[in-house]
Amino acid sequence: MSENANAAKWYVVHTYSGYENKVKTNLEKIIENRGISHLITDVRIPVELTSETNAEGVTKESESKIFPSYVFVKMVMTDETWHIVMTITGATGFVGPGSRPVPLTDKEVEALGVESAAKTATTSFKVGDSVSIKSGPMSGFVGTISEISPDLKKVTVTASVFGRQTPVELDISSIAAEK
Repeated sequence: MSENANAAKWYVVHTYSGYENKVKTNLEKIIENRGISHLITDVRIPVELTSETNAEGVTKESESKIFPSYVFVKMVMTDETWHIVMTITGATGFVGPGSRPVPLTDKEVEALGVESAAKTATTSFKVGDSVSIKSGPMSGFVGTISEISPDLKKVTVTASVFGRQTPVELDISSIAAEK
């Protein structure tokens, strides 16, 4: 690793609304074309992966930007790199007082989750919903959701088995809303 890579810090670039991907793509092309990957080492748009399970038990994943209108750039701040970022279409400037960019501290990088993608899940199911079990040994049974795990991956369904109310823990993908 070169000493320049060690000097690279994370900076926040403000963009016009909806231009985050365009700024990132254009900056990556410039880095490749000019051979300056040792000066601008990384460009990121922090996103959150969200998975949502609908009433039919179908799970859909989507991405949403954690910080809309911002792009994070890990770079060695020089006149050249400053100029490259500032002249990209859609970039309005660096975050910092006046025209002086201020790098993020290691603590801020960690707190903002710049170097990792967060994942959250949502579901349209709630405790008390009547559901049918669509897979496993209990397939075909109907029951009521009595508990949903905090990570929204498992549910406890209380179903009537031989006349007794029996709680069964299942993957959320193995149930569907009762029609």
